Amino acid sequence: MTIDDLALPDCPDRSWTRRAIELLQGDRRRSADTHLLKPVFKGLKGISVYFKDESTHPTGSLKHRLAHSLFLYGICNGLIGEGTPLVEASSGSTAVSEAYFAQLLGLPFVAVMPRGTSKVKVEAIERFGGRCHFVDGAGEVYGVAAGLARELGGHYLDQFTNAERATDWRGNNNIADSIFSQLQAEPHPVPDWIVMSAGTGGTSATLGRYIRYRNLATRLCVADVEYSAFYEAFVSGDGGATCDRSSRIEGVGRPRVEPSFIPGVIDHMIRVPDAASIAAAHVLSERLFRRVGGSTGTNFHALCRLAAGMMREGREGALVTVICDSGDRYASTYFDEGWLAANGMELAPHRARLERFLDTGDFV
Repeated sequence: MTIDDLALPDCPDRSWTRRAIELLQGDRRRSADTHLLKPVFKGLKGISVYFKDESTHPTGSLKHRLAHSLFLYGICNGLIGEGTPLVEASSGSTAVSEAYFAQLLGLPFVAVMPRGTSKVKVEAIERFGGRCHFVDGAGEVYGVAAGLARELGGHYLDQFTNAERATDWRGNNNIADSIFSQLQAEPHPVPDWIVMSAGTGGTSATLGRYIRYRNLATRLCVADVEYSAFYEAFVSGDGGATCDRSSRIEGVGRPRVEPSFIPGVIDHMIRVPDAASIAAAHVLSERLFRRVGGSTGTNFHALCRLAAGMMREGREGALVTVICDSGDRYASTYFDEGWLAANGMELAPHRARLERFLDTGDFV
């Protein structure tokens, strides 16, 4: 052995990585928590309802948390570095948040999405400096995004695979930790149910794992939409279940069972008709005095069904769900009479039923 053998090796410079982590941590400190709303519905005697309002994140949706986690995951695993082109398969909201973080770090970003994605989301992605690459069907986004990442010599963020593993489900200010911290001084600090719809399945995985890790009595209900493989997979146990149509409720429902969907942490699933989801979004928007999106309507409709079941059994308690994003993104779809008519959405019966339930407790 010589003196030269003892020389320390030259290692790659990590100055960009350190700076990137500092920028991401700064964003987290500025926007770490969101409000837990508690509106009063006079018909729900003995039932407290809470909404975790994720629409107040800097990019306007629940997906801000996911995008932050995906960027940390990619950087800390050595997959994202200075100048790395980033590609994602997304129906909109995740890509909006990822475009924001890509701009923050000075990285090029491309979102692969179906042509029918909300124009408002497309404009937001482009406003953050991202580029949109359109495909004809939701099932095409995976292969096209992976191929584009290879072509660019970049990194495929792959939310549908990495959502459940990129988030620290034990704590670290994830959405579950935030919800239960905010409930500590409430009459029912441990809610009977948390209700969440599934897009990647990552949020439901985080919630379900956290509930078990903390040994809580809370149960997790996942609400699914008409055109989605998740409900069928949960009921039948068939992880290969598919759906041959794209979901009409943006951000939730998938044509296949995504790798981040973890059925073993889910206690119950409810399938909500699309018209009921949109009707619920309208009803809740009016009662909160601001618009919420269709996936929030899916959550709310499923929550009301659980609340009705609790009342029928004479039980008191609390239920929590999530406001996923603002309904302003859907002004030309879910809140447009022409779009509703063209898509055969008859909201009136669902609206009347929900209004009656919230005012009188009658859900029949």
